[in-house]
Amino acid sequence: MKERVRAVLVTPKGTTLVIKRVRPGVDPYWVIVGGGVEEGDATREEALLREVREEIAGDAEIVRLLHEMENAKGEKEFFYLARINTWDFENRSGPEFARSDRGEYILEEVPLTTQAIADLNLLPGEIYTVLRRALDSGDLLAP
Repeated sequence: MKERVRAVLVTPKGTTLVIKRVRPGVDPYWVIVGGGVEEGDATREEALLREVREEIAGDAEIVRLLHEMENAKGEKEFFYLARINTWDFENRSGPEFARSDRGEYILEEVPLTTQAIADLNLLPGEIYTVLRRALDSGDLLAP
């Protein structure tokens, strides 16, 4: 079974980083940084740190596993809470960025509030509920 990893990246300002996807014929939507676990990745956590480096040229510190689910394709998805201090979207290196048929990828820094997250078309939809519960309990911003 294919596994995917995603990072809820919390910045020093208490915001989070998400990627807005703009594709022809599809309403814009946002995703959390991450991707597939590859054969060369020793662990899911190593895969996640590689994805953060590829997608936003950032170095993250994983805090803990936040949520896991099975997506519509039957893949296991693991959502981690992570802290990030630096990133440079202009120096991203993921293979998806070289393909013009994949549409646009736009990095956005969003306040880590229930309303700001609700204003996004964040996919998968289940992650909004997870984030809302974590925000309500204060679980995302705790050290």
